[in-house]
Amino acid sequence: MQNIKKAEFKKSVEDYTKVLFRKSVDEASRQQLFQAVSYSVKDLIIDQWMATHKEYEEKDVKTVYYLSMEFLMGRALGNNIINMRANKVIEEALDELGIDLNVIEDQEPDPALGNGGLGRLAACFLDSLSTLGYPAYGCGIRYKYGMFQQKIENGYQVEVPDNWLKDGNPFEMKRAEYAVEVKFGGYIRIIKDENGREKFVQENYQSVLAVPYDLPVVGYGNNVVNTLRIWDAEAIDNFNLDSFDKGDYQKAVEQQNLARTICEVLYPNDNHYAGKELRLKQQYFFVSASIQRAVNKYMEKHDDIRKIHEKVCFQLNDTHPTVTVAELMRILMDEYQLSWEEAWSITTKTCAYTNHTIMSEALEKWPLELFSRLLPRIYQIVEEINRRFIFEIQAKYPNDYKKIEKMAIIYDGQVKMAHLAIVAGFSVNGVAKLHTEILKNQQLKDFYEMMPEKFNNKTNGITQRRFLLHGNPLLANWITDKIGDDWITNLPHINELKVYADDIKCQKEFMQIKYQNKVRLAAYIKEHNGIEVDPRSIFDVQVKRLHEYKRQFLNILHVMHLYNQLKKNPDMDFYPRTFIFGAKASAGYRRAKAIIKLINNVGDVINNDKSIKNKIKVVFIENYRVSNAEMIFAAADVSEQISTASKEASGTGNMKFMLNGALTLGTMDGANVEIIEEVGEENAFTFGLSADEVIHYEQEGGYNPRDIYNIDQDIRMVLTQLVNGYYSPENTELFREIYNSLLDNNGGERADQYFILKDFRSYEAAQKRVEEAYKDQERWAKSAILNVASTGKFTSDRTIEEYATEIWHLDKVKVEL
Repeated sequence: MQNIKKAEFKKSVEDYTKVLFRKSVDEASRQQLFQAVSYSVKDLIIDQWMATHKEYEEKDVKTVYYLSMEFLMGRALGNNIINMRANKVIEEALDELGIDLNVIEDQEPDPALGNGGLGRLAACFLDSLSTLGYPAYGCGIRYKYGMFQQKIENGYQVEVPDNWLKDGNPFEMKRAEYAVEVKFGGYIRIIKDENGREKFVQENYQSVLAVPYDLPVVGYGNNVVNTLRIWDAEAIDNFNLDSFDKGDYQKAVEQQNLARTICEVLYPNDNHYAGKELRLKQQYFFVSASIQRAVNKYMEKHDDIRKIHEKVCFQLNDTHPTVTVAELMRILMDEYQLSWEEAWSITTKTCAYTNHTIMSEALEKWPLELFSRLLPRIYQIVEEINRRFIFEIQAKYPNDYKKIEKMAIIYDGQVKMAHLAIVAGFSVNGVAKLHTEILKNQQLKDFYEMMPEKFNNKTNGITQRRFLLHGNPLLANWITDKIGDDWITNLPHINELKVYADDIKCQKEFMQIKYQNKVRLAAYIKEHNGIEVDPRSIFDVQVKRLHEYKRQFLNILHVMHLYNQLKKNPDMDFYPRTFIFGAKASAGYRRAKAIIKLINNVGDVINNDKSIKNKIKVVFIENYRVSNAEMIFAAADVSEQISTASKEASGTGNMKFMLNGALTLGTMDGANVEIIEEVGEENAFTFGLSADEVIHYEQEGGYNPRDIYNIDQDIRMVLTQLVNGYYSPENTELFREIYNSLLDNNGGERADQYFILKDFRSYEAAQKRVEEAYKDQERWAKSAILNVASTGKFTSDRTIEEYATEIWHLDKVKVEL
């Protein structure tokens, strides 16, 4: 490790404050001090970063390029300091300058480069790749505004631009020397070269310059610094003076506008044509730029493109980067003049695919007309891949036209990206044991039967350095006091905590830490929501993306039911409960946004009802993101993981809660199954239909939610309150759509397709078990400590070790300074 000298660091902060802002440390604003401290920390990282890449070049290492539309990195300053193991010396240096590091950290905006679990997983993976010493690039897009900043106004989600770059990003470095051109549209002209070989030339296209910005990804205590490379778009011809002089002002800035829109937002609303087109442009933009640069980098040191698979692997994080397959084929054939067979052989040894969902709407399909018009050469290649694959299907399953219908890459006017990724990838992995089995036996059954050797499981993980060491320092210090600090890079070592689970003194210490973290969150809620919550109440938390299958709706319906019971019987035995929600809904997802409004309206009624004596509080935390997530995980008692069984591929929030000593209340879905295997059923609360039961109902029918509605008076009362104005006196029809979704078939959609009413009573019974368990504080503390002690399997270090050895075949590198 670098020897960081306190005096030098102080001088660096003073110098940057002066050079950047013409101010002294005493005069500078908090934001200016954040910038100065960050630049000073970046100076310390640079030597490690350069040394890492020098080592990679000298050893000629194989590198994985992790391609993802999202990287939900969280704030960089505190995490970089921790991973450099420099927090003590830097805190002391800043303290001597009169600067509070915690205050400075709060000046950093969360980089708006992701939305949910997919992006946070990618960030955890990058942390683990660096910490384990594996050569890697993360490749994505430098979004100007990310998804959006969520405001809650009168209970409604309002999307406003998240201008996270307004003060600049001190940790990024623009690498203009690696810019490449990316082309869209036009047409393909075939010409013959002097050898009579066909050449495909794209003409009359629009193009942008893809310019990379690099961010350091610091490994923990090992001098390794990998790179997150995010691509920005710039106009190739910024301003067309000729068009301007002729009065065609629109044409004069046409290229500039194209470049600007590509990197404006994460996941543009795609319920209209222009949004779909922009999303496909984004995907091709970052993929083409990343593949071009990877190929160029390889060819700087090697002379045979045919061996690129020996040094490069492209991991496709979900279906978004699947155009990688065709883009690599294009480069190999059109730029390096390889034959189809040679290019295909290389591509199918270089690309690997991670499936993150069984939800059909997330398995991307592109309209043929859009795809072929926007990416004409790519479409020709995909069409040829499809043609050859259909021959393979016919050879293996003669006259079975159903197989072609189910497996073709192009069918019924659509290009099916998951099919392309599976056909071309040498590895197809699910992200939890149950998820992988469902892929093999249900969603991707035909592919599994045809090519079983490709399929494997890599259960997701999280980085303990971000979500315990950084996010919960009180608990992290307590653990280190008990078992040493080996757990920071070797999480299975945390198993040694188990001996303290029955120790009364340790139980009290643990619960005191949890209480202090709850006080911290309560202060945040008071400041941001104006709601007083009792840190001695049960903090029952559900924070994640808002989607109907994640069933925030079930949670709030149960809160309404509890409230009804308390109103009927104010003196009933009831342990005070604070229900905490945090979630963004996609801008175009109307029903999800109605559920956010419902949660807030229910909260308004319950939080202002003095008759229930604060026994229930409902809080919706605005703009859920990594920085407030760290605080929430640390404070949670109950981890709500209540997705409809079979729908959640894995989940990683469940692991973050567990690591911070919250008990899981969940269905046997995704990684919940493996969490409960590790911690034991007695230390969690399970309920609801199994994945097999859900799949059976979906395929065979036999469930009618009206039966439950007619028989169960309590459920009927809760549902009636959705449409009688009880929670929306200004508009009784406000929640009609979500009410109807539970009881009425709608087009091709089954009533209660996520089995909310079916699981309601089972969920209620599990919630009663939570309350009983919490009343016995010793039992609860024991279970909470055992949860922390059982998280060893769920580190992203383990997941990455499996990817690196079983899929990517990477070698570890040591970096000496």
